[in-house]
Amino acid sequence: MHEDHANPVHLVVVLWLPPVVGFDSMIPPLLFGAATTEDGAPLYEVRTCTLAPGPVPSTSDFELVASAGPEILARADTIVVPGTRFGPARREGVIPDDLAHALSTVRPGTRMVSICTGAFVLAAAGLFDGRRATTHWKYADDFRRLFPRVELDETVLFVDDGDVLSSAGLAAGMDLCLHIIRHDHGTVVANRVARHCVVPPWREGGQAQFIERQVPDVDRNSTAATREWALANLTEPLSVAQLADHARMSSRTFSRRFRAETGQSPGVWVRDRRVDRARELLESGGLSVDEVADRAGLGTPDNLRHHLRRGLGMSPSAYRKTFAGASASPP
Repeated sequence: MHEDHANPVHLVVVLWLPPVVGFDSMIPPLLFGAATTEDGAPLYEVRTCTLAPGPVPSTSDFELVASAGPEILARADTIVVPGTRFGPARREGVIPDDLAHALSTVRPGTRMVSICTGAFVLAAAGLFDGRRATTHWKYADDFRRLFPRVELDETVLFVDDGDVLSSAGLAAGMDLCLHIIRHDHGTVVANRVARHCVVPPWREGGQAQFIERQVPDVDRNSTAATREWALANLTEPLSVAQLADHARMSSRTFSRRFRAETGQSPGVWVRDRRVDRARELLESGGLSVDEVADRAGLGTPDNLRHHLRRGLGMSPSAYRKTFAGASASPP
């Protein structure tokens, strides 16, 4: 985060490129704008910008007027490019000179974020070369054709590759913004934003559950009730056989339906939920690493350390210090 003494609030700049997807364009101002301290102080300054003066057409029946021009990109701590039908990037995989110049003013270390088809813009700028990214599943084939150097994964809701992040289509932009807020300020703030927006703090599974070829038949039984039961019983073994028995299905049928609904295997889903629970417990403080591992259903501290390092590159103690602060460390 770039900060100075005059303006310590993290500056998020939302770059609207015409025609911008109307829904996507509102996600960053809404979510980052709702992130505050307990006493209501804003944690982000959110500004919108465009390359040229005047209203920006959207893909819906309205136009948008940004508060700044491209010069503000040079001051940004985070830049978000919402979904767009911006022709040069979407059709040709390139960016025009005026956009290239604007992006050349961005400071090293600035966090770059795309929502939905905004990924085409960051890819055209070369920011995804040799890295993982995602975009709306419907445009995955076009993306691969234009940007063969990008490791595209259209089955996930978002990809966090450090200083460059991308989300899948439309509402997945909310998942990514909440993830960023959680990374910056912890679970309590992110959950408060989610409640304000009346959305879940995190959603299960990935984008695969929405891809047309993977949508299950409507007459199949859902595994939702079993997932809800598993969340309340993470300290149980939760083997596939146990989950299938709860759902009153064969293990084979359960696994197939589970993957169709969530985009994950039952084992991977259970592991991820246990890690989520461990992160919440670490952030709340007061419990030892052994107690966190036990209550999250991960069994041993070594297992907890393994999954945190694998997924986040951090030890439990480092995670607690980062997201809960030193005062949360148990005696």
